[in-house]
Amino acid sequence: MAANLSRNGPALQEAYLRVVTEKSPTDWALFTYEGNSNDVRVAATGDGGLEEMVEELNSGKVMYAFCRVKDPNSGLPKFVLINWTGEGVNDVRKGACANHVSTMASFLKGAHVTINARAEEDVEPECIMQKVARASGANYAFHRESTRFQDTGPQAPVGSVYQKTNAMSEIKKVGKDSFWAKAEKEEENRRLEEQRRAQEERQRLDQEHRERELREAARREQRYREQESEPGPQSRKCEQQKVVSKSREEQEPVSQQLANPRELFKQKERSMSTTSISSSLPDLVGEEGPPVAPG
Repeated sequence: MAANLSRNGPALQEAYLRVVTEKSPTDWALFTYEGNSNDVRVAATGDGGLEEMVEELNSGKVMYAFCRVKDPNSGLPKFVLINWTGEGVNDVRKGACANHVSTMASFLKGAHVTINARAEEDVEPECIMQKVARASGANYAFHRESTRFQDTGPQAPVGSVYQKTNAMSEIKKVGKDSFWAKAEKEEENRRLEEQRRAQEERQRLDQEHRERELREAARREQRYREQESEPGPQSRKCEQQKVVSKSREEQEPVSQQLANPRELFKQKERSMSTTSISSSLPDLVGEEGPPVAPG
């Protein structure tokens, strides 16, 4: 994706014009992105020169610094563009912002020296001013300006004891195109991989949704069949009435017996009387003797 300069266009243009206007107190402006998007915004501006500007560089961000300095040879204003990629920026973000360098150089036009940096030693004010002097020193003797150093990539440090660790400053110009091509290819592969994973995730969610609907349908069918096999409320009521009637019929004789104790006592008395009469008949016969025949 290309860098988006239109979203914050007025603010970007204003910051740039304040730096290139010689009578303006503002002599530097710092640009970065809004979050992880490609929308460029103004990060900060100031009038304290290189020393103040380099303090604002963030090791976790990709930033673009544009500063107005005074040429040590001629005393004329010169402009320095710093493409800053902090050491804490991940490789994916580096690849995504790799093709934004030319876009920012076209917007921040007029830079006499361009520096690609990633660490504090790459942006020491003394080293930057030495590069400015080198950019104009030889040609100043012939009283003419040269723009051959504009957008030429990293320059070798002058009088510096530090060795740069920036990958962009270590590659040669002949390999620069292949370097950025590789970075763009890696970014394209990353985007394709993200699209593939997103597609697989959507397919998985769709499959789970279909399986869930099938399980719900199966449960509804099972409940329906169970309800069909169970007897209805009317039949259950009839069965309950039959059970209650049968229970009452079985308990009714017992209840009647318990309800008529007087009748039971009379029946027992009659039974005892009958037994007593039967047992006394032989005794009466023995006392009277045998019957006498008539004469």
